[in-house]
Amino acid sequence: MDLTVVAYIVYLLIAVALTIWVARTLSRNGKIFLSDVLHGNEKLADAVNHLLVVGFYLVNFGFVALYLSQEAAVVDARALFEALSVKLGVVLLVLGVMHLANVYVLNKIRRRGVMEREQVPPVRPQGWTAAPKAGPWTPPAPQG
Repeated sequence: MDLTVVAYIVYLLIAVALTIWVARTLSRNGKIFLSDVLHGNEKLADAVNHLLVVGFYLVNFGFVALYLSQEAAVVDARALFEALSVKLGVVLLVLGVMHLANVYVLNKIRRRGVMEREQVPPVRPQGWTAAPKAGPWTPPAPQG
């Protein structure tokens, strides 16, 4: 079997496994975060979480597929490891950037939700306090 084909197979197996692992980790931990962002609405948090995971899979699997091709033929074990290290290193970097982008977006959404909650007074205003009646001004009493 050609070593280039072996490189493709190993690359695909590792890249797909890494993508699935990262997506599941993000999904499991992101569900709690989304629930907080969406004020405890579990159905909406699950739906948004699922949409984010599908988008994550599409982007990463698309990149893995596009990055599959190899210009030079792999002729020995050394070239095999070098090709795999470059390809998997780039995939890991893309996964890391995607993860940071997801965390950044979710944090922005969370901050907006926290700001909205802080702007709402905890108790509805019950009326107005009347201003003191205007009268002659008296200076404060001397101290001492």
